[in-house]
Amino acid sequence: MGIVEEAHNVRILGSGDQTIVLAHGFGTDQSVWKHLVPHLVDDHRVILFDNMGAGPTNPDYFDFDRYSSLEGYAYDLLAILEELRVTSCILVGHSVSAIVGMLASINRPDLFTKVICVSASPRYLNDVDYFGGFEQEELEQLFEAMRSNYKAWVSGFAPLAVGGDMDSVAVQEFSRTLFNIRPDIALSVAQTIFQSDMREMLGLVSVPCHILQSSKDLAVPVVVSEYLHKHLGSDSIVEVMSSDGHLPQLSCPDIVIPVLLRHIRFNILD
Repeated sequence: MGIVEEAHNVRILGSGDQTIVLAHGFGTDQSVWKHLVPHLVDDHRVILFDNMGAGPTNPDYFDFDRYSSLEGYAYDLLAILEELRVTSCILVGHSVSAIVGMLASINRPDLFTKVICVSASPRYLNDVDYFGGFEQEELEQLFEAMRSNYKAWVSGFAPLAVGGDMDSVAVQEFSRTLFNIRPDIALSVAQTIFQSDMREMLGLVSVPCHILQSSKDLAVPVVVSEYLHKHLGSDSIVEVMSSDGHLPQLSCPDIVIPVLLRHIRFNILD
């Protein structure tokens, strides 16, 4: 196993001509794809990894400067693909990792046949003629809550993000992966994500993008999916699912997994 593979806990499952890379979002790790993976491994080569800073990674490897922008994560993704000698893949990216995948595809469009985006947003802050869902004051309150009492923040944030109560399995799972992250790293990552504005790069994306969005998502309003569709430089398609929450692949697998499988197999350009 190479250095990059080991650092990101890379796992390669299944076999097939088509390689699928599954990239998780903030607060989770590769386990968030547990409902999808069994449906892929018979016919595909599946690559799973943990973003640097996620609970299963070594916190000593987290470079606060490198990951103060999303480009650091895009370079990591490209480094993983290079070390594994991947020449073509479908990327399924959740939340911030969908945007990271787009960034990586701008640098190396030859590596990606398409990017499937689940709960993706180029900007979380509201702006003139743009509704991202948050005001700056709300984000400052979120950051302060993380800073002052991380455990209490997780207990409040997890059910809101997932769209359920603390008794649900999905909320307990998201709480577990959030608790596994070192609090100062979680705060830094949250600040990088929620303060980012990636709207200007959308027009540079040339690979097809499939935009999948929950009908109700605390973090990403439905109008954001239409914004992505309108401003991407590539062919794109939007599907709003009847799922609830920002982690629909975890909270609503019966709804979301069939949709993901259909988009993995369906090509916009066909």
